[in-house]
Amino acid sequence: MTKDVNPARTAGGGEDGRGTPVGRRVVLGMLAAGAAGVAAAPFLQSAYDNTLGAAAQQDPTGLSGLLPGGGGFRYYSVTGSVPEKNERTYRLTIDGLVRHRTSYRLADLRHLPQTRLVRDVQCVTGWRVPGTPFEGVRLAALLDAAGVRPEAKAVRFTCFDGAYSESLTLEQARRDDVLVALRMQDKPLTHAHGGPVRLYAAPMYFYKSAKWLSKITVTDHVQPGYWENRGYDIDAWVGRSNGRDDAPTT
Repeated sequence: MTKDVNPARTAGGGEDGRGTPVGRRVVLGMLAAGAAGVAAAPFLQSAYDNTLGAAAQQDPTGLSGLLPGGGGFRYYSVTGSVPEKNERTYRLTIDGLVRHRTSYRLADLRHLPQTRLVRDVQCVTGWRVPGTPFEGVRLAALLDAAGVRPEAKAVRFTCFDGAYSESLTLEQARRDDVLVALRMQDKPLTHAHGGPVRLYAAPMYFYKSAKWLSKITVTDHVQPGYWENRGYDIDAWVGRSNGRDDAPTT
């Protein structure tokens, strides 16, 4: 896999799709449908998000990832479908090199101190959504509560889609701008955007911000994530990795 992917030629992926070329008529038809949805914003914004998200879950080819989502986002998944989690069924587990294995419900996470960040979302494929608010619990606070062992060096994230994973060094994970996010754009995270809980690593390309987060495992070394195993840089600093030089100017 190359490090610079053109989303107009992809068919599937995490936050940055990669796959086989698709037919021109299919692409044009889907882009026309997407344009019609965009034209109805903001009145149909929520319905548009939900429709694209639902289409993505039923689309093993990943063609729905070619369409612009609400607010300029793209919808990608590396699996044909992702189960939905709710207040009753969602759990976030923290394990590995910790003194206290912990499991959080959504209500537990909401009752912890929340941090709100407003940053540009930057995908390595080139699209950007400026000034996007995310809100959630600092990852560092969850690690501190679990009691990280001295031999720990990194953190691995796995997702309830059953396929996606990511990693950060422990130093990166403890940054103030890395969240376990529950809200985006001042609304609860939708399923299409990786809800009910996702990682948000603000200073890195968006593929590091794993959607549908289910487990945080503290490890003694960095384990390359889904896209790193396919050619992306492990350290994904915006403008300083993946052969890109496109850091936001503001």
